Amino acid sequence: MTRTLITHGLVITAADELHADVLIENGRVAALATPGSQQWDADHVIDASDKYVIPGGVDGHTHMEMPFGGTYASDTFETGTQAAAWGGTTTVIDFAIQSKGGSLRQGLDAWHEKANGRCAIDYGFHMIMSDVNESSLKEMDRLVEEGLTSFKLFCAYPDVFYSDDGQILRAMQRAAGNGGLVMTHAENGLAIDVLVEQALARGETDPRYHGEVRKALLEAEATHRVIRLAQVAGAPVYVVHVSAQEAVAEIARARDDGLPVYGETCPQYLFLSTDNLAEPNFEGAKYVCSTPLRPREHQAALWKSLRTNDLQVVSTDHCPFCFKGQKELGRGDFSKIPNGMPGVENRMDLLHQAVVEGHLTRRRWIELACAAPARMFGLYPRKGTIAPGSDADLVIYDPAATQTLSASTHHMNVDYSPYEGKKITGAVHTVLSRGIPVITNHTYTGHPGHGAYLPRGLTQYPG
Repeated sequence: MTRTLITHGLVITAADELHADVLIENGRVAALATPGSQQWDADHVIDASDKYVIPGGVDGHTHMEMPFGGTYASDTFETGTQAAAWGGTTTVIDFAIQSKGGSLRQGLDAWHEKANGRCAIDYGFHMIMSDVNESSLKEMDRLVEEGLTSFKLFCAYPDVFYSDDGQILRAMQRAAGNGGLVMTHAENGLAIDVLVEQALARGETDPRYHGEVRKALLEAEATHRVIRLAQVAGAPVYVVHVSAQEAVAEIARARDDGLPVYGETCPQYLFLSTDNLAEPNFEGAKYVCSTPLRPREHQAALWKSLRTNDLQVVSTDHCPFCFKGQKELGRGDFSKIPNGMPGVENRMDLLHQAVVEGHLTRRRWIELACAAPARMFGLYPRKGTIAPGSDADLVIYDPAATQTLSASTHHMNVDYSPYEGKKITGAVHTVLSRGIPVITNHTYTGHPGHGAYLPRGLTQYPG
């Protein structure tokens, strides 16, 4: 039996803040006690004086090695999960992709092959459904039984991932029966394609037009539509990467009506804006993602929704493409810029900065980044909290440390940082994954293959 003791830290979960010692046995939290009240023997002792002890982050939305626009996301499962660990995230849920004409199983097997033996932290999968038919609907049942319990459908990207309303409804009806959760990328892709064509015909080719054609109203319209389809199906729905105040309003209205509607936003929508998309000399391409960055005035509605629980989760949608050689594919045509931004390493720090700036409380930080995604995706209380029996995924966090975000110091496999030069307060000191140190006093001590695949239960809906 291996024992580790973390002493003198302020333990913060979504429910409590208390000064406590934490005892770890064989990869799990064994007990918590008032500092010094128990004379525990331990093989290793970590002094967390003047620091927080928090659950490892759960990032419910990443895209490692994702194919898009003729290239691939630049982080592999090895590099991306290492970067996540550096940033205090100990679980990621990535997206396996069903190819058009292929089966869900083939897509899942392909992603297992990418990830197996390469991850530094624990991981799970959602399934992107690109071809909803009778066969794939039956496969949903089998995957739910095996612990893959969430399925993503797109209102966007015609001819790539797009599903029409009938297909989305059928998938939601199936999920209503098998207990799975349908996640939706809610943008009206058919209408956006019209606006893209018209903008390019006018010679509007710069990155800033990416944001202008992907209008907030078209995000709101698709959000309203998937909510009503879910209502017809009698199923819950989870809206990914909500960026627009009009879309937030649709979710809030549905929740006020008592519907099981949930949503996430991402740090880029909270800290960046269309000002970044408009940066000169094609620099704006670094910030091209979908849904797009919005004008800064949308941020207040997003922050409010996180405080009022109209949005329940902050994920990253981590999907990095290097500026050189990848984002540059869209020079002269913004529609060819690969959609995606890096962020898996920065999420926990940026949300702590939100605590420093007064947007969130400390417990709400942990709720949004750890507990709620663990509940939403069937991992709680194994992940997302610090309690006897939970996995010992723990972060020793220094709230007084300062750092400057930069591509020169981050560990994501991408040649720029969207937050270059941003000064923040707070930094990860030590990270344990199932009781094993993967970051030790600001040094990487993990290894590829430590991370285990996580079959997941059904959603435990947060309030």
